[in-house]
Amino acid sequence: MLALSETNVNYYIYIIRCKDGSLYTGYTRNIKRRIFEHNFSKWGAKSIKGRLPVELVYSETYTTKAEALRREIEIKGWNRKKKLALIKNAHGITSDALALTNEVRKRE
Repeated sequence: MLALSETNVNYYIYIIRCKDGSLYTGYTRNIKRRIFEHNFSKWGAKSIKGRLPVELVYSETYTTKAEALRREIEIKGWNRKKKLALIKNAHGITSDALALTNEVRKRE
């Protein structure tokens, strides 16, 4: 029987934006499945159930589970402003575009 080595498996941390504009940070081995679970199944995080749908706004890939979990804990300890800066820098979003996005979400 073949065993998967840890180097053949990716581990991810991700940030999703909820319908109300709030952010949620998590860890997974399969981002597509996890986003689906958040939006459509009973396996999504209970803390965001009333704020669906969610959209993926940021992710990082790691080769070990320990690295991914360490990073998840680090990001979960950040305030909203720092998380938004991380997302902005990853996507090359200008601060004007980010402000406009936040303004549109406030109106919804």
